[in-house]
Amino acid sequence: MTQFSSDLHDLTVTQLAAQLRERGWRPGIVSRGYGGDTALPRPVKPASLPAEVGDEPLLLCRRSGVPVWVGRDRVAAGRALLAAHPEVDIVLCDDGLQHYRLARDVELAVFDGRGAGNGWRLPAGPLREPLERLREVDAVVCNGAPDGRLPADLPRFAMRLQPGPFYSLADPQRRAGAGELQGRRLHALAGIGDPERFFRTLEGLGLAFTRHPFPDHHAYSAADLAFAGDDVLLMTEKDAVKCRGLTVGETWVLPVDAELSPALIDLVLEKLRGRQAA
Repeated sequence: MTQFSSDLHDLTVTQLAAQLRERGWRPGIVSRGYGGDTALPRPVKPASLPAEVGDEPLLLCRRSGVPVWVGRDRVAAGRALLAAHPEVDIVLCDDGLQHYRLARDVELAVFDGRGAGNGWRLPAGPLREPLERLREVDAVVCNGAPDGRLPADLPRFAMRLQPGPFYSLADPQRRAGAGELQGRRLHALAGIGDPERFFRTLEGLGLAFTRHPFPDHHAYSAADLAFAGDDVLLMTEKDAVKCRGLTVGETWVLPVDAELSPALIDLVLEKLRGRQAA
């Protein structure tokens, strides 16, 4: 199972893993581990370092609670995962649509609010595969209005992002609501595929702040975060796994969950049953 375009794929995979577990399946997750030392397959543990396994796989591991392996060779990583965890009966591939060596039973394409953008593939646009590739996938998941260029007969499902309460980077047990941060001098940092998505979420919570977008998967240093000074810094969970120990002031992290239609997991299971019967 695999994804197409946008920074939402890790949230989608986490939610799919949770729903599959509820249905009695035992999922595992394979990821590229971008930004990590993943020349050879390796497991991801909650205490792993982002520089070793990548930021998104570390977040997937901590949030999903299922086995996660990373590797540049996705096939080798999948085999290593199954050898280490023979109980796993379904493998979710985080962002692997374009890796054709991977055998697959179900293909999902994920779009954020940008849709197909300018229709170009990375790095000129947001796509990892050309739009024509959508004719081969089983369904698309859209956060926002579906792009009008999607095939009309392709099943599509809505995704809604639900932010939780902020938690302190220094002490994750501390929580704060948006109301407690209103009126303060805030800086917002985002090093994800679409930083504006995070900024729009903060605005939707009634917060006013100074924007600080960074490249996706940015490797932060203390100097990168010095702009906040004594003000309050807000960031995504993906950034937070790389920023612990680098900030000097008050820093809050905003967790976000993906809400998926139950009909999506029904379609996935229907496809799986059909492939097994064949």
